[in-house]
Amino acid sequence: MESPQNETILEILTTFKNWAVVGASQNSSRPSSGVLEYLGQSGYSVIPINPNYSEVNSLKCYPSLTEAAKTVEIEVVDVFRRADDVMGITLEAIEIGAKAIWFQLGVINYEAVEVASASGLQVVMDRCPRIEIPKLKLD
Repeated sequence: MESPQNETILEILTTFKNWAVVGASQNSSRPSSGVLEYLGQSGYSVIPINPNYSEVNSLKCYPSLTEAAKTVEIEVVDVFRRADDVMGITLEAIEIGAKAIWFQLGVINYEAVEVASASGLQVVMDRCPRIEIPKLKLD
């Protein structure tokens, strides 16, 4: 029997194509850089979010979800930030009308999950799409 989280993962990965990667990095050794690149190669539209860069992996990088949402549609917010930093990102994801929020491996914040879920967002916590996509044979 599939767990509810696995069902949510499958639904997010097969339904939504526009992903914002919060905490995207120009440093190719950072996990966020590899995931951003992998998502792009797997057919997703990726939007880097990091106030420290204007470009990541040759893509326009936005300082915030709010700024990005002015010009691009964001369906999934993929979060590469410390767990104590994610509540603000969660609230911003709700505000811009995202459909899902994905907390990366090690990003565990149950309060943010509750708030996101109560606002209608689909939520995945402590998982990585770079790991999940091959498991589901979606690449």
